[in-house]
Amino acid sequence: MNLPILQKISSQILSKDVPTYKRWLYGEIDFSGKLIGIKGPRGAGKSTILRQYALESGLNASKILYISCDHPAMAGESLYDIAEEFHAKGGDLLLIDEIHKSENFSRELKAIYDVFDLRVIFSGSSALQIENASADLSRRAVVHFLGVLSLREFCEIQTKKKFQAYTLQEILENHYDIATTIMKKIRPLEQFNNYLNYGCYPFYQESLSDYPQKLIEVINLTIDSDLCQIYNIDPSKLDKLKKIIYMLCVTKPYELNISKLSAAVGTSWPTLSKYLDRMDAGSLIHVVRGGKGMRAVNKPDKLLLDNPNLFRVLCASPDIGSIRESFFVSQVGLKHQVHYHDKGDFIVDEKIVCEIGGASKTDAQLQGNTNGYVVADEIEIGYENKIPLWLFGFLY
Repeated sequence: MNLPILQKISSQILSKDVPTYKRWLYGEIDFSGKLIGIKGPRGAGKSTILRQYALESGLNASKILYISCDHPAMAGESLYDIAEEFHAKGGDLLLIDEIHKSENFSRELKAIYDVFDLRVIFSGSSALQIENASADLSRRAVVHFLGVLSLREFCEIQTKKKFQAYTLQEILENHYDIATTIMKKIRPLEQFNNYLNYGCYPFYQESLSDYPQKLIEVINLTIDSDLCQIYNIDPSKLDKLKKIIYMLCVTKPYELNISKLSAAVGTSWPTLSKYLDRMDAGSLIHVVRGGKGMRAVNKPDKLLLDNPNLFRVLCASPDIGSIRESFFVSQVGLKHQVHYHDKGDFIVDEKIVCEIGGASKTDAQLQGNTNGYVVADEIEIGYENKIPLWLFGFLY
């Protein structure tokens, strides 16, 4: 193990300019913890948070070591051995990116935690298996999830203005006043339409013309590299996962039944179910299961792409209903339980029923449900139980 080489690489990475905008999660993390993890999709900004904290930690460069487990210099290296030598030379903060690329990381992290007086912050794929990898590790590590940008964050980046995040209950009860306040700063439908096209991942700021290609790379790397390694999927089966994603893009959610998807992909339902769960864990799709009040417990899961931008790069004529539902689930599902419902599209936290649609959508489907809401696209401001869809992008 050659610590000087790793320290040189660390210095080169940490000396680069780092984005000044901080994602919502940055302010939620207690960086005084000894073992902190950040999970999330590729391109969400996990590495940026590590670099931002390194810059603001107040530590001298010699006290910080930043390593990325997918770097060639890390081939065959032991995280424990690196931590041991770094600690012996006075190290204080160990930042580990792409930790899912390191074999036996859970066992090594546990040993590092138990033996050395080091603070460790690590990041990895959404599908990173901390809970299953080691019960001992999951008790030691505080693991946070960083999803795609919220509409609120996108608006802040675009306008350089600050916008408050609201709780779900605040939006349900005060949506008229909240929307009016936001409309004083922006045209929400203009920002929302831009967000649907390119606003889910921070790297859109680098180049809008290159954004579609970079997003395709995110999809391919998540399947070919992350999911393949984490779940030991046979490489010859990876094209099936890509076919599933394409079908979700071009098919309305309720038209995609089990037999149709199984036949198209050419695999059995048990195998298909396993693939879907793993793609959900990898932040490529949402597997939305039936919730409270469902008449038939054997109804198939509702399947959606993880976020609206995926529709834009995967198919020429995406279904607008699927895009709306994908947005709603991606924004609300980060902090709440979302299931689908037979008297509305979704039920949130087993009590709030939401029907998603366009400006003309009525509450007929809700049948007078006192906890029922129409979540409508193409409106700036709502009335009573009809709430603008875009407003659910201000939850985080």
